[in-house]
Amino acid sequence: MPNRRFADGEVVMGRWPGSVLYYEVQVTSYDDVSHLYTVKYKDGTELALKESDIRSQSSFKHRKSQSSSSSPSRRSTSRSRSRSPGRPAKGRRRSSSQSREHKDDKKKTIQETNLALLKPSENNTRRYNGEPDSTERNDTSCIILEQKLKPDLEIERVLEQYSLRSREEEKKKEEIYSEKKIFETIKTIEKASSKTKELEFGGRIGTFMLIFFLPATVFYLLLMCKQDDPSLMNFPPPLPALESLWEARVFGVFLLWFFLQALFSLLPIGKVVEGLPLSNGRKLQYRINGFYAFILTAAAIGTLLYFQFELHYLYDHFMQFAVSAAAFSMVLSIYLYIRSLKAPEDELAPGGNSGYLVYDFFTGHELNPRIGSFDLKYFCELRPGLIGWVVINLAMLLAEMKIHNQSMPSLSMILVNSFQLLYVVDALWNEEAILTTMDITHDGFGFMLAFGDLVWVPFVYSLQAFYLVGHPTVISWPVAAAITILNCIGYYIFRSANSQKNNFRRNPADPKLAYLKFIPTATGKGLLVTGWWGFVRHPNYLGDIIMALAWSLPCGFNHILPYFYVIYFICLLIHREARDEHHCKQKYGLAWESFS
Repeated sequence: MPNRRFADGEVVMGRWPGSVLYYEVQVTSYDDVSHLYTVKYKDGTELALKESDIRSQSSFKHRKSQSSSSSPSRRSTSRSRSRSPGRPAKGRRRSSSQSREHKDDKKKTIQETNLALLKPSENNTRRYNGEPDSTERNDTSCIILEQKLKPDLEIERVLEQYSLRSREEEKKKEEIYSEKKIFETIKTIEKASSKTKELEFGGRIGTFMLIFFLPATVFYLLLMCKQDDPSLMNFPPPLPALESLWEARVFGVFLLWFFLQALFSLLPIGKVVEGLPLSNGRKLQYRINGFYAFILTAAAIGTLLYFQFELHYLYDHFMQFAVSAAAFSMVLSIYLYIRSLKAPEDELAPGGNSGYLVYDFFTGHELNPRIGSFDLKYFCELRPGLIGWVVINLAMLLAEMKIHNQSMPSLSMILVNSFQLLYVVDALWNEEAILTTMDITHDGFGFMLAFGDLVWVPFVYSLQAFYLVGHPTVISWPVAAAITILNCIGYYIFRSANSQKNNFRRNPADPKLAYLKFIPTATGKGLLVTGWWGFVRHPNYLGDIIMALAWSLPCGFNHILPYFYVIYFICLLIHREARDEHHCKQKYGLAWESFS
């Protein structure tokens, strides 16, 4: 291994890369592996040079003095120049203004020379055209000038070729580059972390099967209700002809209903409120006018009945309406998924951003899809399906009276209609509370919610009323009173628990909630440990189950079919319990474990 010749800190002469010019540099370090010296020029530029490109100052000066002494003619020329009358006397310094003028003249000469050298084609054109070329007369002077300024031109060419800059400029560029890289890395990490890693509903295979299983379940329940003996032993029910399941007029009535409710939601009535903050900190605005839409719908239905419109048309074409709603929900889901592909990353749903087409299509890829200010998910959550549920129940009541030649509906039908009407009116009256639910804050709008809002809610939740039309059940007044009390208990638990949760989420410092105790969490939010939420983990679901039981009891105990809603709600409770448990444990950490 060769010995190192120059020490750190030693001032030497370093050759500028690509040239024959040497400049004074300082050795800063030496690499034993590559055998390169890192040197620093006076302007701050640092370069790695070979040992052969470095010379000591003493040898460089000695060689320079040798060359000057070996040329007597140069010495005489030098003496004659120093004694020239036009030059300053020996020992006198040139003024700073003269020095600046000299530098400017030199720079101008270099620029002019560069321009002359960069335009040979123009001179050639003139030469070929027979025009006189002025530069031909000055060839000798140009050559002399080029030779005279060759070192300066060579320095400029080297600077352009190697793009050599001062160390300070390089550091600034490195800082800017590193900041960009850090920003890009953070964005990549955020994008990766926003992906849905844990899949629900059986993952891709499970959601694919549910896309077909959910519509099949609805059609099965409706077909069973139409049977004289809707026993589970009569499975499968006779299937109707495919052409009987579709009618363009029915689909047109469904579209009319959907867009009428959309028109009611756009009316400038009702207050405008803000939802909870999104992941990007933005708050969306919502117009709260669901109860007004219900009143307008009731007025429209009353007008139709006044003009002798037969509302039991819904009962006669109930299966066709269900097929129309299912077809519309599928088309809507496809539209929602296609538009979600262009949605920004921060507008995607936390639970529907897995990257798997079927899963994201089912759970919903975009969190709050909007057309202008019209929020599609928020609208479908309450309006067409929930209000449609009440209209269907009323149609079943009228169909029962017509089919059985009754002047009054049965007590069972009155109870079912009354209980479910209370539930719908409560939801519309407390419309603002839905803005704090997971459907709005967490779940995307895909096939699951579109089918659930437009098909499952109106056609499965009205199953008890549909069942009573074909299977009338007589109950006594004491039984009716007991069922009513049970429904009131369930409603009280449901409403008071939801009100506590909603009010606490919106304003934990509300003086009306001072009696409630909570556990602070790392997210800055609190977990209620008193009231209904300290008594039961999910009191709102408990209230739902009690009410669902009260809705089913008027149908009697001859068949299990009317109790499907109770079974469904228990299964839903188990699923949501597991989902909420996992979600809250991730969100609240140790606070949730102490709460449990």
